[in-house]
Amino acid sequence: MTTLVPSTKRRNRLGWFDEDFDDIFEGFFRPMRVFEEAPQRGLAPAVDVSENDNEYIVRAELPGVKKEDINVTLEDGVLAISGETKSETKSETDEKKGGRVIRQERRYGKYMRSLRLGTQVDEHKTKAKYKDGVLELVLPKAESVKPKRIAVDVG
Repeated sequence: MTTLVPSTKRRNRLGWFDEDFDDIFEGFFRPMRVFEEAPQRGLAPAVDVSENDNEYIVRAELPGVKKEDINVTLEDGVLAISGETKSETKSETDEKKGGRVIRQERRYGKYMRSLRLGTQVDEHKTKAKYKDGVLELVLPKAESVKPKRIAVDVG
């Protein structure tokens, strides 16, 4: 036998309206996004993006990834950063530690992160360096997006 218990929680009859109304204005007061993220799968490295008048700077954390296992492409306005950390085999772990693995929290696998840049970057002048697990990309702005000063004449 089932017993029904009355709910004491008040329901907002316009709850669905409030949610839809909030969704309309959700991004309205945020600054325009220059770098739009593409959908991610698998491990995605943490990324910081900053800019000055002449360039964008992207820093991506790739801990444990060897330089030769990092791949960076800039094609059709999409910056793609990928890399891979390779796990030690059990026999290597057993030999080094003289035992078995009880707990393993470090992640192993492929990293992938994509940012849609559009045509705002001069692809031919992009530079990359990797140090202490952080990949830094310097992406010069295309001439068409650099701020231009306009002289104002008086009179």
